[in-house]
Amino acid sequence: MSADGLIVVDKPGGMTSHDVVARVRRLARTRRVGHGGTLDPMATGVLVIGVGRATRLLTYVIGAGKSYTATVRLGQATVTDDAEGDVIAVTPADAVADEAIRAAFAALTGDIDQVPSAVSAIKINGERAYKRVRDGESVDLPARRVTVSRLDVLAVRRDTPGVVDVDIDVTCSSGTYIRALARDAGLALEVGGHLTALRRTAVGGFALGEAATLDELERRAPEVVNLPLDAAADRFFPRREATADEAKVLSHGGPLDPVGIAGPYAVFGPSGALIAIVSERDGRARAEIVLAPA
Repeated sequence: MSADGLIVVDKPGGMTSHDVVARVRRLARTRRVGHGGTLDPMATGVLVIGVGRATRLLTYVIGAGKSYTATVRLGQATVTDDAEGDVIAVTPADAVADEAIRAAFAALTGDIDQVPSAVSAIKINGERAYKRVRDGESVDLPARRVTVSRLDVLAVRRDTPGVVDVDIDVTCSSGTYIRALARDAGLALEVGGHLTALRRTAVGGFALGEAATLDELERRAPEVVNLPLDAAADRFFPRREATADEAKVLSHGGPLDPVGIAGPYAVFGPSGALIAIVSERDGRARAEIVLAPA
């Protein structure tokens, strides 16, 4: 069985995130596998997978900032806001100037109120929005505040009559829908827009440069973890060293004295092993999750 830790996977197109989890479960020979943030089937790129005790770190990975490269097609709107859905409106975009395109995307940066795509995994009264849409319902999701810290237009391409393809590079907060950025740019330009390609290039500090393909994981199975639990926590969180007495208290769920580190942070024992993820509040340093081996 594979060790506890994280795997940075380069997800191929055509697979769901759950498909990748199922493959890793087989390769790692354990059921205790999860992912740190869904990628749509058409999307490729960084998908962080947790194995064993490291699955408990995934709640922090899910909330981390993310980066993407993407292609937006202006001139066509689809029901899903991406290329997997049927085209529902066509408005020739040939006359839209490059300057207007760049201005439309620039307006989508900073803190924005974004309405998620109706065909999303957001739950409405316990049921996924995409299922309601597929069942023929009309779904209106409330806007959510997200942060697009960087949105660079890399290229504006006019290779196909009637449409304009725009390559973008985005860094954003968790919960931002790149499909919705494509839709909203199209709406602002009054020609419609949808996403035709999406590649996630980073999640937090985990980037494509360290990602493994599923074929690579297959070759090294069952040792598929490329960031053991201790190393993963050290990469993702600020670090605090605990004395032997502090390690004993914390491993049993007890609080420590605060040291003024902005949390959450990782606490390591004298042996260098991870004990817990801790936050300081009400004058104490308390474990959010204890990860010391039982």
